[in-house]
Amino acid sequence: MATLHEHSNGWHPGELAMHRLLKVPTSSHGNPTNAGLSSAHGYRVSISSLAAFGTLDAQGRPWTTVWGGERGFARPVAQNILGVQSLVDRAHDPVAQALLSGAGESDGDAAPPIVRPADGGKMMSGLSFDLETRDRVKLAGKMVVGSLELRLADGRGDSSSVGEAQIGMLVQEALGNCPKYINKKDVVLHLPAPRLLWSSSSSSSSPLALPAEALTLIEKADMLFLSSTNGTTMDTNHRGGPAGFIRVVSNSPITTEDSSNGGSGIVIAYPEFSGNRLYQSLGNLHVNPRIGVCIPDYDTSDVLYLTGETQLLVGAQAAALMPHTKLVVKIAVREARLVRDGLPFRAQAEEPSPYNPPVRRLATEGGLAASLLDTGATASEAREGGAVATLVCREVITPNINRFTFTLASSGTSKQPVALWQPGQHVTLDFGAELDHGWSHMRNDDPQSLNDDFVRTFTVSNTPPPPSSASNPQNTELQITARRHGPVTRLLWTHQLRAAAPLEIPVVGFGGGEGFRISSGSSSNKKAVFVAGGVGITPLLAQAPGLFLSAAAASGSNTSQPPALSLLWSLRAADLGLAVDTFRRLPGLAPLTRLFVTGGDKEEDETAAAALHEIIGEKQVVSRRRMARSDLLGAKAGVQAKFYVCAGPEMTGVVLAWLGDGEEVVTESFNY
Repeated sequence: MATLHEHSNGWHPGELAMHRLLKVPTSSHGNPTNAGLSSAHGYRVSISSLAAFGTLDAQGRPWTTVWGGERGFARPVAQNILGVQSLVDRAHDPVAQALLSGAGESDGDAAPPIVRPADGGKMMSGLSFDLETRDRVKLAGKMVVGSLELRLADGRGDSSSVGEAQIGMLVQEALGNCPKYINKKDVVLHLPAPRLLWSSSSSSSSPLALPAEALTLIEKADMLFLSSTNGTTMDTNHRGGPAGFIRVVSNSPITTEDSSNGGSGIVIAYPEFSGNRLYQSLGNLHVNPRIGVCIPDYDTSDVLYLTGETQLLVGAQAAALMPHTKLVVKIAVREARLVRDGLPFRAQAEEPSPYNPPVRRLATEGGLAASLLDTGATASEAREGGAVATLVCREVITPNINRFTFTLASSGTSKQPVALWQPGQHVTLDFGAELDHGWSHMRNDDPQSLNDDFVRTFTVSNTPPPPSSASNPQNTELQITARRHGPVTRLLWTHQLRAAAPLEIPVVGFGGGEGFRISSGSSSNKKAVFVAGGVGITPLLAQAPGLFLSAAAASGSNTSQPPALSLLWSLRAADLGLAVDTFRRLPGLAPLTRLFVTGGDKEEDETAAAALHEIIGEKQVVSRRRMARSDLLGAKAGVQAKFYVCAGPEMTGVVLAWLGDGEEVVTESFNY
């Protein structure tokens, strides 16, 4: 937090620098942080059951922990003095060690030794938070007094490491925070039995790489707590999101003494979602990149403590690491501790925050189109150049699935040829100019819009034109076949095609590797088995015409030959119209298909069923049931096969489990 009277209007240089960097206006009303601990803030702290605390160790490195477990463990005890009483892990909690390093064990019935830091107190910060109401209050100041009393852990684990900490914190600054990104939980007090599972500094030759238990904890975490300092005060805050919002960038083994082996150690990253735009934590990190992070496991009371240095990635740098993200905090970890059952509370998940955006995965895990990743450009930068897609036609296939046709043209005054896609690739389009309404602190009517960049990726469902046609951009047509879901498809569904202003969408780029492109004829000695769920058929739509031509060329025949292909397609009964449309456009595909129809009944959509029967006749193409493992393995027909799976996560997981490790499989998801 800023020191209120240190700088004009209460902002410190790091916060002002972040405002300039992110082109955010600095409020003329000044920093809203309050001096001291008001009665209102004190009450909010006293009814919260948890608080994160941060301080610096002897080397000046920040660390963070979480204490509490019941309401009232922290409460005002005098003017601007917060009293805190909590069970702590004396042996492994870095904050307890740094604050209470002079507190030894009491002798018999004697009172525990009192710690009174020199120079008026030891710098610390806190964040009280209530996981039932999503309330939180930030605190900054000093520990002026503390003690640590031995508590036994009922004979479990390392009982000598559990103690009861009591501290008096002089609160110099306080600020109430908004409830965004706090996932509701039901907290209960817990008697811990701490045990150190792993530490990066347990010996001079310890490898600085996270063990499997730590990676699992990070993957399931929906919350972290961080502490930072600008040299004058500290700040402790919360970052939350969906489980998995923290990503591991690197976990290459590297020893603390020798980094010549080329490993890069532990590097994690998380996205900075839309907040109050004060940038108090990021302002500290801008002037001092050191950070302390605590990642709790509310189910088990396990905890991962980290300290390291940050790099703030903005704009193109952020998008290159984590697509769809404008601001990323990247942390190079210097020391870490993983403690089993180290926290004095547990909590049961109740309700995720409605403001949580989807998980932002790293570019290396599969993100935006390849052209965007290659250039490191952000989607907004792509608006300044490249191609524009103009919506010219909308065809209703089913009530929930439409086909949209766009014409491609060079943007601006440029008449450069438009880049073409390859069959099976996807296109990334930026709808931000149409749907982004700008920043607001809260938006309860549409919480997901706060962190939505409105950049979407769709598989291109038509074959590209001959390369020569790209010289005339107006003749280049691109089609996408999509299910209605969310604000972007809602716009495509409802836009008036005859409106005076056409719907023109910047093209960010085309993507999709060679791995999901089907080979046929002489170029492959394996049969292709394509497994699709619903609109997962779209990668095949643009490839099928070429597959039939390749099969004919390989046979030396002038007539169309069936490629070495089997299609297993699971489709809802309400979407049978998509199968009708597909088989009409690609008549040679029906004999190669097994269609598994789920939901509804045989009479539910008589029109589509009759049309389907007219196309495929009496062939045993349609099965009114779910796909089974025997269908999948039977599609191989005793030959070598390569499986292509494009479906939702649940279906993909089932198919992969059926196939096991002995088959060649490539997958494509709907989460680009």
